[in-house]
Amino acid sequence: MPPSSARTTDSAKSTTGGVQSLERAFDLLERMADAGGEVGLSELSASSGLPLPTIHRLMRTLVACGYVRQQPNRRYALGPRLIRLGESASRLLGTWARPYLAHLVEETGETANMALLDGDEVVYVAQVPSKHSMRMFTEVGRRVLPHSTGVGKALLAGLADEEVRALLARTGMPAATERTITTPDGFLAALAEVRRGGFAVDDNEQEIGVRCLAVPVPDSPTAAAVSISGPAGRVTESATERIVPVLQQVAAELSQALSNPGGPPA
Repeated sequence: MPPSSARTTDSAKSTTGGVQSLERAFDLLERMADAGGEVGLSELSASSGLPLPTIHRLMRTLVACGYVRQQPNRRYALGPRLIRLGESASRLLGTWARPYLAHLVEETGETANMALLDGDEVVYVAQVPSKHSMRMFTEVGRRVLPHSTGVGKALLAGLADEEVRALLARTGMPAATERTITTPDGFLAALAEVRRGGFAVDDNEQEIGVRCLAVPVPDSPTAAAVSISGPAGRVTESATERIVPVLQQVAAELSQALSNPGGPPA
């Protein structure tokens, strides 16, 4: 979507053939999400380039529909009606991702997962289990803190270091195992490795005996990552060299499918 400041008229139609007021309303919702979910009108005007009367009119409509609510301090916050939309979209995204995860299982032999960054937490939205009798299982819908997981590292590697430090300050860094990284400096060093290598590793950090390899889904509409997890005896260093290119290829294919206006195949 083009930035709001690039629009020069307040006509009903946008230059791309869509409804401009609808484009602007969604742009404001995304700006609110980027700002942490609560903003003032002047902040929205400064970031979007839209005049205050236009923003006020759009926000009034969003409040009336339940997608935004006005706080006692006159600031605006994302509304509860968005929760149902987000939950439905997450379930559908998980359904779309399953064929790609199934391909990962076929190629690697290990359990494949897809996870999103939701606020300060990682939420698993899809999984296809390994065919091995000894396999990893993570319940779809499970939420975990990102510092102790491969998908968490893959997701946070796309953020600036100061954003990561702020998130870690909010969540804390409790140890899931004796291998869990529990200091911001140590975690930022791990993220630097993710950026250099293009993949993340959870080496017994969430659960002893389990290793996980993860990569981000590039250009995803929301921060997403795919991973495989399995016993440390199978997901070895030599296996990593074979598995990571498969992960990256599947992530690229999923990215391309998500960018298709028609959506990924069912």
